[in-house]
Amino acid sequence: MHPTLSRVYPLTAVGTATQDVHRNRHSGKVGVLCLAPEEGLGVRDPELRERHLPSINRFRGQD
Repeated sequence: MHPTLSRVYPLTAVGTATQDVHRNRHSGKVGVLCLAPEEGLGVRDPELRERHLPSINRFRGQD
């Protein structure tokens, strides 16, 4: 099972993220970067993530 992210927002855009979820303007999960300036900084096993990246990003760009 993979968290299929359709979009990731910076913390400064949390209002937009909330509105998009409320109006159902997303296909997968919506992420908000709270303590990281960019995606991927909390990855502990880069090789495992790389193998599953197509599944994780399945819904990216479809919104």
